[in-house]
Amino acid sequence: MSATTEFSRLASSREVTERITSFFERRIAGAARYGGAFEQLWRLAEDASSGGKLVRPLLLLDVYDALAPERGGAESAGRETALDVAVAVELLHFSFLLHDDVIDQDTVRRGRPNLVGALLEQARESATAPRSHTRRLHWARTGAILMGDLLLSACHQEIARAEVSRRQRVDLLDLLERTVSESVAGELTDVGLSHGLVPARLATVIGMTTHKTATCTFELPLRAGAILAGADAGTQDVLGAVGRHLGLGFQLQDDLLSTFGDPARHGKERYSDLREGKQTALIATARTTSSWPSIEPRLGRDGLTDQDAAWLAAELEACGARAAVEGLVREELAAAVELVDDPATRLAPSLRAVLRDLTRTLQGRCA
Repeated sequence: MSATTEFSRLASSREVTERITSFFERRIAGAARYGGAFEQLWRLAEDASSGGKLVRPLLLLDVYDALAPERGGAESAGRETALDVAVAVELLHFSFLLHDDVIDQDTVRRGRPNLVGALLEQARESATAPRSHTRRLHWARTGAILMGDLLLSACHQEIARAEVSRRQRVDLLDLLERTVSESVAGELTDVGLSHGLVPARLATVIGMTTHKTATCTFELPLRAGAILAGADAGTQDVLGAVGRHLGLGFQLQDDLLSTFGDPARHGKERYSDLREGKQTALIATARTTSSWPSIEPRLGRDGLTDQDAAWLAAELEACGARAAVEGLVREELAAAVELVDDPATRLAPSLRAVLRDLTRTLQGRCA
């Protein structure tokens, strides 16, 4: 990434962060009329939302800036609207995280209490809180679910109010509806896989990963940036396809990093997927090998030690699952590169540069 591009991204990050802060300040001020508990819910949500990498809004702005540089730069009305939609995309992401934390029964994210954890701590310290941990936990999860609903609603409202043409608004709302539907379908399949209610075939896992990760993390911001810049439908479709390939490759890399990566380098908790018994592409591949009968009894076992988890990781490598998934990652990233570089796609040179830089970044992620 060039120094100029890096500087531009830092500026965009500051702009997005400032608008997210402003969003929460307005909601906190309005919440006071409904009582202290509701106001505090918004305050805790603001704190829990901080610390993210802003991947999605920055991708959206990268695409917009690449396709609409002639619209007056950072001070233009179009750029202001793109910032508003970029914030909406981040609110959608945080909404999904809140619901995911309840589904996964997590109380920690990014190394500190998530909203469930923060509400739980607050309930413990309250003089009027019930002694029952079950009731306090119910209160905390309820708050996270409701805040997720509020942010999902806010995302729709921000996009519906965007200063764009009617055609662009319809396209953005249609894109949002499909993103929500595919993300929910992916989450449902993921839980079904975890509980053995959905057959754990590789094709099913790949489909789940595409819906749950690729659609929201890559396809949504890439397409939205193009829509806001007034790009034609062909460009939007190419960006959607590139986003699916990159998103799938990205999540498959995450699966590899969780099992084989260095936590100090990547920030992924080592062996977390193995402890949860998560049905990743690694596991789906291992199911088809002769090593599966020895792997299955240990996967997701309560109290799985680091030694046992290391043994599982070694078996996943020995049976060829690691090499197979690494091959899938290379295929997905290569498919993205092929689309980006294909003259027939007629992508603008500035957009090709953004997508090439993004692909190189993902190609550099390794264990």
